[in-house]
Amino acid sequence: MIRVKICGINDEPGLDAALDGGADWVGLVFFRRSPRFLEPARAALLARRAAGRAAVVGLMVSPADQEIRDLVEACPLDAIQLYGRDDLPSGAIGEGRPVWHAVPVAAPEDLPESTPADTLVVEPRPARTATRPGGNGTPMDWSLLRHWKAPVPWLLAGGLTAENVAGAIRLSGATAVDVSSGVESAPGMKDPERIHAFIRAARAAVPGS
Repeated sequence: MIRVKICGINDEPGLDAALDGGADWVGLVFFRRSPRFLEPARAALLARRAAGRAAVVGLMVSPADQEIRDLVEACPLDAIQLYGRDDLPSGAIGEGRPVWHAVPVAAPEDLPESTPADTLVVEPRPARTATRPGGNGTPMDWSLLRHWKAPVPWLLAGGLTAENVAGAIRLSGATAVDVSSGVESAPGMKDPERIHAFIRAARAAVPGS
């Protein structure tokens, strides 16, 4: 069965929709330029609400190791998702929490053959004018990933919606997907109906079919 991450959760209705829909992971964003940004104290309330129902992933951009330590002390996270760092921290950072690494892809040579990360999030390389490394709602050429021999488990992200996720899974061979803007009614505003529709569409899809 396809696994699903709903990222950029920032309120209770969005979180509850993801949990009720059966999402495997929910993502909380700690990047101030994002319309989905959360302060750690607010994020901690949402993370505790999700406990036991979905794993909670904290998204950070180019953080120092101490920033990661401070965040996991303030907010109960199950994993850390990093953008903008090639020198990934060891598992000891964050008391052994798994490290996810976002990989921007524009061509086959961008796909890594090895990684120190526990999980990869593969998404389109952002445009030069983009103000965020992810969450820009832009799809990629999913067929680039079809024959990729991934070194660790991975999720497909970038421009996914309930309408296109089945095709993305079919073309890429992904067995897990990550969505943010594709389940919003406006930037940073999660839409419960779109969340449910996305999860249903993803779960019904067949990789590489």
